Amino acid sequence: MSSFEGARIYIAPCGLGYGHVTRCHVIARELERRGCRLLFSTYLEGVEYLRGYGYGVVKAPPMSMETDAIGQIDLRRSAAKGLIPVIPRFLHQVGMELEYMRAYRPDLVVSDTRLSPIFAARMLGLPVILILNQFQLIVPRSRKFFTLSRIADGALLTLIGWGWSISDLILIPDLPEPYTISLDSLRIPRRYRRRVRFIGAILPVQPSEVKRVEELRRELDAEDRFLIYASISGPRRERIPLIETLIRIFEEFPDDFRVVMSMGMVGGGSKPERRGPLILIPWIEDRFRYLKACDLVVSRAGHETILQSICYGKPQILIPTPGHTEQYANARRARELGVAEALEQFNLSTGRLLGLIKQMLGDAGYREKLREISSQIELGSGVEKALEAVEELLS
Repeated sequence: MSSFEGARIYIAPCGLGYGHVTRCHVIARELERRGCRLLFSTYLEGVEYLRGYGYGVVKAPPMSMETDAIGQIDLRRSAAKGLIPVIPRFLHQVGMELEYMRAYRPDLVVSDTRLSPIFAARMLGLPVILILNQFQLIVPRSRKFFTLSRIADGALLTLIGWGWSISDLILIPDLPEPYTISLDSLRIPRRYRRRVRFIGAILPVQPSEVKRVEELRRELDAEDRFLIYASISGPRRERIPLIETLIRIFEEFPDDFRVVMSMGMVGGGSKPERRGPLILIPWIEDRFRYLKACDLVVSRAGHETILQSICYGKPQILIPTPGHTEQYANARRARELGVAEALEQFNLSTGRLLGLIKQMLGDAGYREKLREISSQIELGSGVEKALEAVEELLS
């Protein structure tokens, strides 16, 4: 009998946006195939996403930063609503996790970028795996709130770094150096490194498994046109301002382009709406087919989005969420690697975006760099290595 058969696993991903829940979903799918029993704990967008796939989900109290009307992280409102009550809210989270774990009695806890399940598991003597691509929290900075940011940095970094480190294993779903995307936020103290493993990208679908790509290009009338895949995800309040801006821009693109934009609306259906060269789809189930078929990706600068585009050999234009320092760091790193360019949301216009797309499509250097990376390392090994870690702690 394998270590997986009948094992009860409690998976607790961050529920802000879809990056964390989607990679945990991939691992969960493989654990189920091996006979594991699963329960998820998450919040916000993560709850709807996971319940949509039929998983058992318990709701945790949400933790998030406030944003303004254009999707920028708002430090004034975050200070008033988020940073001041963060300790009692966190303790409430820990209390809820303790309650859920006592009822479920898991053999193993898997946390994706959440501290409260780690603390609860340790209090109950349960083994913990942490999935993480940002060891050091980077608090958004502004001139007006520079002092607030520095105070928050000092206090939070110490607590959070220690909290991550009490996990049994820390799995980093990123590429090894010199190709690491989250380089700025993965300065891990030497005393914790023995628990850390770089596992590569957690890919739901390997590029070799994606079929009928040419058929899709025919369906989109893009056989002789450039195909752009705009994958816009993240929390709704950050996503909608960018979607509204991009719709106006893409509608003005010339006829030698086809743009497919996924609006990241879970449960919104997949019926396409045609607006000139733009095809709007609320939610794309088979997104990797579009990723493989496209010539270039336009997206936020989320860690998973960047890694998936690299694994599929696609150059990217990244538009970081305003004020989201991790995304700015990701975008800067992707540019340094030569696989992407970045644009500020504030500076978006038809001329700027179209000009950059044309420049990148005409420059073979981006694809050459992507081929170089794929030839040097194993890109999409994250699921297999995560399963090995789970089996190790279950044995």
